[in-house]
Amino acid sequence: MLDVRRLRMLQYLATYGTVAATADVLHLTAPAVSQQLAVLEREVGVPVVEKSGRTLRLTPAGELLVAHAEVILGDLASAESDLAALKGGRHGLIRVAAFASAARALLPTVYQLLARHEDEQARTLTVQLAEHEPDQALDALQKRRTDVALVHSYTVLPRNFPQNSQQDILMEDPVLLCLHPDRARRLGLSPGQPADLTRLANVPWLTPHPDLSCYEMIQRTCGAAGFVPDIRARSSDFSVLVSLVAADAGVALAPRLAIPGHHGVSLHPLLTPVTRTIYTVIRSGTARRPDVHLLHTLLEQAATEYEAVHGQGHDGKGAT
Repeated sequence: MLDVRRLRMLQYLATYGTVAATADVLHLTAPAVSQQLAVLEREVGVPVVEKSGRTLRLTPAGELLVAHAEVILGDLASAESDLAALKGGRHGLIRVAAFASAARALLPTVYQLLARHEDEQARTLTVQLAEHEPDQALDALQKRRTDVALVHSYTVLPRNFPQNSQQDILMEDPVLLCLHPDRARRLGLSPGQPADLTRLANVPWLTPHPDLSCYEMIQRTCGAAGFVPDIRARSSDFSVLVSLVAADAGVALAPRLAIPGHHGVSLHPLLTPVTRTIYTVIRSGTARRPDVHLLHTLLEQAATEYEAVHGQGHDGKGAT
């Protein structure tokens, strides 16, 4: 009979890539991991790993076993979640990985909602936040360094999710064109009027750094409009980009959630809309864990409150 602990070890090896890294995260020695893998191979009857240079890689049998392990371990996690829910207990700490604009716009509300929650036991939950770009957040989730990942994808830039994860749409975040009010008037655009990007092929552009997915979104969106943007400034901080737009240094595309308040620019949806979908992602089987369920509920409330305040803000009214 297969041992669940050894299946988990093989799953960790698939995630972390080396025996040394697997041993480190499981607080074991590398020889102990190798010994357990050898025992697993005897139980299975075929090799599950093979040498590839100085590292190990999964054999076809190992990959098949990891796929089954994801289901088995997910079911075990689900059983643990159900038991925790039945006992009404809550974990003392839940870890959240979120990209910057979600961390800025949503997580403060989550902390406020938690502090005044009617359930005294809920108020004891500690939310630990780490700022990560989506790829980093999903990697942290796979490696069990976080419990909930807030990530995004664009209509022009879909995202792949880990196989052993569950995704739920939290909110839709429109991408807006940010213009200096005078530039908007010169283009004949009234506040909130949809903008045709083809008219902005020859203006200076302000973008994030190339290592961010938002940069690729802008490249693809401008490419669909038939031009390559003439980039004059780059910053990973959208508040910097919007401040530069307010100084008429150029134009920018930014998700609504990333645009700071009191921005002093004219905001316009795109004639061909681009949307950023924001997801909560958890490991399979953990959805009914009380703390995970509570955090998901609070995030939904935070998103609803944000929409109530800013939901009509994308029309550009009052933006200037």
